[in-house]
Amino acid sequence: MPKITFLPIQQSFEVQPGESILDVALNHDVPIQHACGGFCACTTCQLIVVSGGENLSPMEEAEEDRLEEMGFLDSKTRLGCQTKIQGDVVVEIVNLDT
Repeated sequence: MPKITFLPIQQSFEVQPGESILDVALNHDVPIQHACGGFCACTTCQLIVVSGGENLSPMEEAEEDRLEEMGFLDSKTRLGCQTKIQGDVVVEIVNLDT
């Protein structure tokens, strides 16, 4: 099973392939913001991919457009609600929900 590690909180979880990063976070009480409820209408679930980017689903147009509008579009920034896990990955939460 793939594993995701969330930084800076240093929590790791095994996941089912194809689960979104946001779903995993919510299922395990990881404090990640998600103002739009996971519908790609905001950027509060923004993440930085530290390693394992090749193990994530490709970025689709809606995610790319949203990140570009907000000035966050680069090769390591993803939205947790849109990104599906296919293998081991380490991500850093940008907006911790504290």
